[in-house]
Amino acid sequence: MTAGAFVTRFAPSPTGPLHLGHAYSAILAHDMARAAGGHFLLRMEDTDLERCKPVHEAAIADDLTWLGLAWDGPIHHQRPKIPQYNQRLEGLAAKGLLYPCSCTRTDIRAALSAPQEGVAHTVYPGTCRGRTMGSRLPGDALRLDLDAALGQLAPTGLQFTETGPAHAGTHHINPEQAKRLIGDVVLSRKGEDIVAYFLASAFDDADQGITHVIRGDDLFDFTPIQVILQQLFALPTPTYHHHRLIRDDHGKRLAKRDDARALSKYRAEGASPADIRRLVNL
Repeated sequence: MTAGAFVTRFAPSPTGPLHLGHAYSAILAHDMARAAGGHFLLRMEDTDLERCKPVHEAAIADDLTWLGLAWDGPIHHQRPKIPQYNQRLEGLAAKGLLYPCSCTRTDIRAALSAPQEGVAHTVYPGTCRGRTMGSRLPGDALRLDLDAALGQLAPTGLQFTETGPAHAGTHHINPEQAKRLIGDVVLSRKGEDIVAYFLASAFDDADQGITHVIRGDDLFDFTPIQVILQQLFALPTPTYHHHRLIRDDHGKRLAKRDDARALSKYRAEGASPADIRRLVNL
């Protein structure tokens, strides 16, 4: 990428069809990149080995092409990089910032996923905190000791710039508030090769030279943990732009279960890309 260029990405998980909310996010990111003379990348966040399917990836690429969106370079995949993500965690373990956790598999799998609007983030009570890495058992997850991690970071670096309409400005992360609201998050689970959404995303944004992260407003409250991880790994912090959400008639955020809003159905009914832009007020 050219130094100083505007670089953003659309990063869906290939677990189902794209809906109008995805279309809005992808079009907005694409148009902002092109308006700035920058780059628009496509990333498949396919670390969920059970739910991510090639058929969904092919459908996503087809829908984006139909919308008239062209991405720069090849599609980036996270799945082949899972061993690299886990290897990079060894540095945190060496600093005493990780500990194994044997709490329920359901709770841990939920913690590894991207957050969902309306689903509260449960702050971990610290049941396994104090365990050493030497006590790790097959199937144990790795949690970040947030208190210890924040103790190694300069508070002046815990900030990010937001350009989205609802949160524009510079946001400073309060360490005490982070410990109270975020807690000791799960970063990976051994034996299942699952890596937390926010960890893989932070690594890939840095590796791909992403300068601007454009995504839904439901992820705004999740940004502080990514900034903390970026600081721990000496990664750059991009500018964030959290956009409005596309909602159904009842005001609920669209999800992949909302097949009635799938782009494939609009296409089958004869809609044009221009119709989709009008539907999402672009």
